[in-house]
Amino acid sequence: QAIGNQLKICGYKSNVDVVALYLARQGLRSIPSLSQFPRLRYLWINNNKIQDLTFLVKNYCLTELYLNDNELTDISGALKHLCSLQILFLHNNELKKLGKTVKELKGMISLQTLNLFQNPLAYDPDYRLYVIYFLPSVQLLDRKLVTQRERESALHLYNPKRAWVMQSIAFGKRVDTSLGTTVGSSRCTQPARRPIMPSGCEFGNNTNKVPFEDPKDAVLVRAMTRSLMEFSSVNWNKVATCQERRLKNKVEEPPEKLTVQFR
Repeated sequence: QAIGNQLKICGYKSNVDVVALYLARQGLRSIPSLSQFPRLRYLWINNNKIQDLTFLVKNYCLTELYLNDNELTDISGALKHLCSLQILFLHNNELKKLGKTVKELKGMISLQTLNLFQNPLAYDPDYRLYVIYFLPSVQLLDRKLVTQRERESALHLYNPKRAWVMQSIAFGKRVDTSLGTTVGSSRCTQPARRPIMPSGCEFGNNTNKVPFEDPKDAVLVRAMTRSLMEFSSVNWNKVATCQERRLKNKVEEPPEKLTVQFR
């Protein structure tokens, strides 16, 4: 009856034309399958008493879904097919398992706005960083913008090896860092420092043999200095063979050398 009333209010003549349904604040405990609306994009079911989401199994086009203020305890297997979803409100429910909830949302590569506050899972100490790391597309979490510092902290917390590699290489930019230095995290084991390089130290001249105070500094500075790789190739099709040179059947052209550099 609630669905029928909404169709009349919006003036939809066919189920295929339905792109939005407003079913909020109807006191609903369950909803029949919405598969008859294959083009449904916007759905409000907030402020009801919904406990089950199986009615969404066929609505692949949903981009905005408002499920806040219900009685949901688990969303496993109910939302992972909604790959086009951009806005998802799940706050003020009874979701308790952070890992299972985030796993269900991992396939939503377009998800930008997510609300999970006022759920038991939101009281996990690392809740926010966990969601930021495993759902990288989210830009607005619990009404707060996700910052670059939070992304760096999440990366260091859940993938410290990759965090160290990214900090050291910095995609072509040399970064003064040492092994064990951490970025943007309250769990740092030691403060960031610059390698102590002996004055006048130059690699490759075999003249300065002044040792570093810390062996790790020597390894780091050497790696940053020699971090460039270069590959060259020649177009041999334009280089005359010995026989062609003797017979002069081919015009001599200067060889073309192609050089590619990687950092």
